[in-house]
Amino acid sequence: MAGEPQADCLFCKIVAGIIPATVVQETETTFAFRDINPQAPMHVLVIPRVHYPDAGSLAAAEPTIAADVLSVAAQIAADEKVDDYGYRIVFNTGTGAGQTVFHAHAHVLGGRGLEWPPG
Repeated sequence: MAGEPQADCLFCKIVAGIIPATVVQETETTFAFRDINPQAPMHVLVIPRVHYPDAGSLAAAEPTIAADVLSVAAQIAADEKVDDYGYRIVFNTGTGAGQTVFHAHAHVLGGRGLEWPPG
């Protein structure tokens, strides 16, 4: 069922503490940790504690939690001191966009120039 933890989901396992992660911040609704394959000097993933396959389904079902993900992403950028120079928040949706874990998540990237378009 949507929103419920999924036994085969990598990010659900990280939230549950089954798989270790370098935790950056936790809130009641979100969990943030460092990406194991960083694409920038600062690369943190912010995920909702509830399971939805992508950002669109999360926003449709739980708009307050989707807003929490964005708020936490901005707070992490400030805490990591990349907010003055600039940072990027990316939601990949679908395999064609590079999504490999089908649990909604935001990539927060910063610490270097981020060219546009990214890919």
